Order: sequence, then structure tokens, then C-alpha cells
Amino acid sequence: MRTKVFGIGFNKTGTTSLAEALKILGYRHKSFDDALLEAYSSGDTQAVIDSAVEYDSFEDWPWPLAYRELDEAFPTAKFILTTRTDSGVWFESLRKHAVRTGPTQARHLVFGDSQVGDSNKERLIQMYQEHNQGVRAHFVTRSQQLLELCWESGHGWEELCEFLNEPVPDVRFPWRNKSPERKTSTRRRRWFGRIR
Repeated sequence: MRTKVFGIGFNKTGTTSLAEALKILGYRHKSFDDALLEAYSSGDTQAVIDSAVEYDSFEDWPWPLAYRELDEAFPTAKFILTTRTDSGVWFESLRKHAVRTGPTQARHLVFGDSQVGDSNKERLIQMYQEHNQGVRAHFVTRSQQLLELCWESGHGWEELCEFLNEPVPDVRFPWRNKSPERKTSTRRRRWFGRIR
């Protein structure tokens, strides 16, 4: 049975790119699930754990919220914290996403507010920072189980595959949802890290 891999970065941290990479590596992947997010928000942690039994890898809601419970349920699992270059970059990406999608129940369940703007910027950034700090603290003595990735910093196949003990596939890294300004400003790396 394959080691389970949980992507536990907040949305808008490159989770879609992580999902596509894991699929290329052959993982049976589970992404966002609104029913599981509602179950977890209602206190039904077992529903999330039961669903995780069926898949190899995960990202997006509710998985980042449940990393402690998932770590306990699957003690050999590996966890990947995707981040942005800084909190402000993450917030702006979340804000633009909220403009495109409009209010969502998922955003309300996660952040307590379906809107994203100047009125809640400080609180949302604090939530993002506290999540990342909490993850790092949780795994502080088990660094072999946590990988922190930032695609904007040039991370790609090399870091991901080394962590998962997988061979680097002979395809470019599957960058997804990159804005035009990030496409032109992100430094090009080796072939496995180039922008598509």
C-alpha cells in the first residue's frame, strides 16, 4: 500500500499544481470535497478519516484543517505544506479568486466570512500565518514527514520527488493557475521547473 500524502497548505498556495504533480506520479488523488468540509466543520472528523482510506494523496479543503487528526490516524503519512513567497501575495491571490468566484460556503466555513477584502485582510493573513506556524510546530521533531514547498521560489519535481522517494518524471512540472504577471516574473530553472 502506498504511503499517503496530504497537501496541507491553504488554498491559493499552489495546491492545484501539487495535485497535478501527484497524479502524474500515479497517486490516486482526492481534492476539494464540500461535503467533507461541512462534516469536518460540524465536528465529524471520522468522515474525513474514512474517506482518506480510499485514496493515496490529498489537497484543498478539508485536508489542511485536519492535519493533526490525519497524522494521528495515518502515522506513516507524509505532509506537504505549500506556501507563497509572503502572506501579502497569498492574500491578494485569495482576494482575486474571491472576486472571480463570488461568495462561497467553503470560504465561509474555513474563514468565517465568504467575502475577502480590506475589512478582513488582517484577520485572514493572521489565520494563514498561524496555520503555517502550527504545521511547522506540529512536525518540528519529525522533519522527515513534512515538506514545505513554494513554487514561486523555484521548487518543483526535484524537491517533491526526493521527499516522496519517487523518480523524477520526464515531463515538465505541471504549473497551474499561474497569473500572467507571475509567469513573466518567476525565475526559470532547470527543465523540470520551467514555466509552461
